[in-house]
Amino acid sequence: MEQAMQEAIQACVEAVKAGQPLVPSITNTVTINLVANTQIAAGGSAAMVYMADEGEAMAQAGEAFYINVGTIFPLYQESIPRTIKALNAAGKPWVLDPVAVGMGGLRTKLLSDMQEDKPTIIKGNASEIMGLAKAWGLLAEDQTVANKGVDSLHRPEEARQAARLLAQETGGAVVVSGEVDLVTDGQVVYASSGGSELMSHITGAGCALGGLLAVYAAKADSLTAALSGVNAFNYAGQRAAQKAQGPASFQMHLLDELYQASPEAIASNPCQREED
Repeated sequence: MEQAMQEAIQACVEAVKAGQPLVPSITNTVTINLVANTQIAAGGSAAMVYMADEGEAMAQAGEAFYINVGTIFPLYQESIPRTIKALNAAGKPWVLDPVAVGMGGLRTKLLSDMQEDKPTIIKGNASEIMGLAKAWGLLAEDQTVANKGVDSLHRPEEARQAARLLAQETGGAVVVSGEVDLVTDGQVVYASSGGSELMSHITGAGCALGGLLAVYAAKADSLTAALSGVNAFNYAGQRAAQKAQGPASFQMHLLDELYQASPEAIASNPCQREED
């Protein structure tokens, strides 16, 4: 990674730790606790909302926002679009996590409508990134996209083109999570390594990463924020795995390592700019 980008990541992480940005979320009810604790461990402040008027108020009060469609309720048909409208009107950055895109009518409609809303960062596994690109008409209709519930059956590398197309469509950044995370702004592509296989043995690791990305989006441009988030998560995950005895202790150590991680260590996590 270029020295200038490392310095930008370090500055972003320092700004979060110093500023404690409020970053509300509409997120997966299964993983609310881990998302909030991850945001707080990194230096942010969390708030979980459901109702449309709460979303609009928090769009004004917060510095960024995280929207995750992992669990869908009828009230989200109103609260998510109104929150996004308020975010865009206020010029606030927001992160979209298109969990299980293509499953169910309301989820599919909400995600399809977001094409015009231009998320600042999109984060998903390979299947979700490919599925969203297909839903937005950026991939061919005959493109096969496979998943198992919320789990991907594709490798991040298979979603490289879809990620680039999504980033070009939104003007923001896209993160493809996996064994090695890919990050792109539609032009350059970075690969951030680290983390742990234990991440796949706790529920909500991907959601936690999404919430973390939103915290950094409060203090930096989309690409810098995306790289800050994946580097921080991979750095903390790798160190947590060295101390963990299993999934439960891994989750505990993950939060501890994220809390203790220095800006210099996060900026220095192995992350390579890939050449076409």
